[in-house]
Amino acid sequence: MNLTESWKQYLEEIADPENLDVSSFEIQDTLQPDIWESEEKLNQEISARLYEIAKEFFKSLDLDWVTIVDITITGSIANYTWSKYSDIDLHIIIDYKEVDENQELVQNYLRRASSLWNKNHDIFIKGFEVEVYVQDSNESHYSTGVYSVKYDRWDTKPSRIDPKIDYENVQKKAALLMDKVDEVYDIFKEGDYEAALDQADSVRDKIRKFRQSGLETGGAFSVENLAFKLLRRTDYLERLSSLRIQSYDKSMSINGEKI
Repeated sequence: MNLTESWKQYLEEIADPENLDVSSFEIQDTLQPDIWESEEKLNQEISARLYEIAKEFFKSLDLDWVTIVDITITGSIANYTWSKYSDIDLHIIIDYKEVDENQELVQNYLRRASSLWNKNHDIFIKGFEVEVYVQDSNESHYSTGVYSVKYDRWDTKPSRIDPKIDYENVQKKAALLMDKVDEVYDIFKEGDYEAALDQADSVRDKIRKFRQSGLETGGAFSVENLAFKLLRRTDYLERLSSLRIQSYDKSMSINGEKI
């Protein structure tokens, strides 16, 4: 992905709080009708396919000795907050300690394996992209809707409650984080690739902590979590990832121009 002036202009335009569309956060009257047979049951054909995808992904990890505790879907597609932007977040629940006592090592390995799988596969069900994750069974999870594909039941059943959302603050918080990504781009453009990489890592960590704080204190409808969703929907997270990769590649290159 080339970083161009047109891209920079695009980022500056959508980072304006007035241009950030928050209408997709409105509560729906029903669960997504193409995904759900009823308020109680996931479409059985979809359930079987998701189970198959999860098992195939887990098989690729070569962790035969590890028990799958559960396979779930969560996020907006398992709630009344679904929209055209929703993904099907498919979570494979295991006990990380069964893999290795070094929890940080396990977490990093599984995160990278999931990321690679998601980048290499474009699986869509009823127009919604499937994203695979591996979750520690001991990890706190803050979603208000969690459905077990493995056991065909709700682990956490969502309720249709109209939350009080501070839309103006969501837009402002998202714009501030977008500005941080823009700053990484400016450093990259100046040719200081090591500094750009350091700043990209710092911004990535800041966004993660920002979202986690919101989930812990305010849940799925917190300003922080909704601002994070805006960053994802406007491709800012993907842009930040691209900046990190390109900054690293250029900082490691010597006379790295193609010949």
